[in-house]
Amino acid sequence: MRKIYTICIIIFLSLIYVAKAQHKIINVWEGKIPGSVEDNNYKEEDLSNAEGIYQISRVKIPTLTIFLPSKEKSNGTAIVICPGGGYMHLAFAKEGIKVAEWLNSLGIAAFVLKYRLPSDAIMKDKSIGPLQDVQEAMRIVRRNAKQWNIDPNKIGIMGFSAGGHLAASLCTHYNQKVYNSDSTSDKPDFSLLIYPVISMKPGITHKGSMESLLGNNPTEEQINWFSSEMQVNKNTPPAFLALAGDDNVVPIQNSIDYFLALKKYKISAELHIFQHGGHGFGLAVNKETESNWPLLCAAWLKANGY
Repeated sequence: MRKIYTICIIIFLSLIYVAKAQHKIINVWEGKIPGSVEDNNYKEEDLSNAEGIYQISRVKIPTLTIFLPSKEKSNGTAIVICPGGGYMHLAFAKEGIKVAEWLNSLGIAAFVLKYRLPSDAIMKDKSIGPLQDVQEAMRIVRRNAKQWNIDPNKIGIMGFSAGGHLAASLCTHYNQKVYNSDSTSDKPDFSLLIYPVISMKPGITHKGSMESLLGNNPTEEQINWFSSEMQVNKNTPPAFLALAGDDNVVPIQNSIDYFLALKKYKISAELHIFQHGGHGFGLAVNKETESNWPLLCAAWLKANGY
């Protein structure tokens, strides 16, 4: 039985690597990564859990995996995808590759971001390492919009769980100088937030994500700055949010508070709270009600011209 299980895992990972090999992968940074600390003992790890879910941990070199639809199908929209994993690992297949393939079926170009996971071993300030990566990823897509048949005014950000926190952080801190960049805008035109962590406030946040990003004793200033519901303003991009009401990992108040903050500033937003689904359902291929979120999301994208 153990031998059969091992063979199945090898086959699964082989298929993942084949899928990755069919798409171009580029480094987010050319040359030295901003704020990086050299540690030759720090190595990236590819993981698979008992269910065969492909994950990545200890990311040191951030990359973008590029998924482009056919030119005939392309509608000019692009989305940068941030997989989740509590800022401890990345659910790269379920919340990255599979989602990118789905977006391609809608005519949307997709870019899966393998962002650095917070670590004092390789970062001078681990709290801004992921934000640096997602800001530059957005700039890369916008710089290369013509080459990739993308409308530079139709580039969104998408995030799942802790990746949703990173996506929301970009939406509320796109104009923050966390590294020396060129003048290319890193502002998303819209956001798709799926069962996201939004807040760093005790009692609301996902504790594991908060501790990974900010440590065990964050200051009040850090908590407020990284609580996206507190950073919304009139220029924050529109959002589509989807989650399950029985999510026992990330409190639903995260999404509700962000939605209400957007509505306070009269920013277009749509929120779906499904009866069942728990946390981490990805594209939700089962028969529960949350399996409707991709259809609702596609409808929202179409209604808003994306």
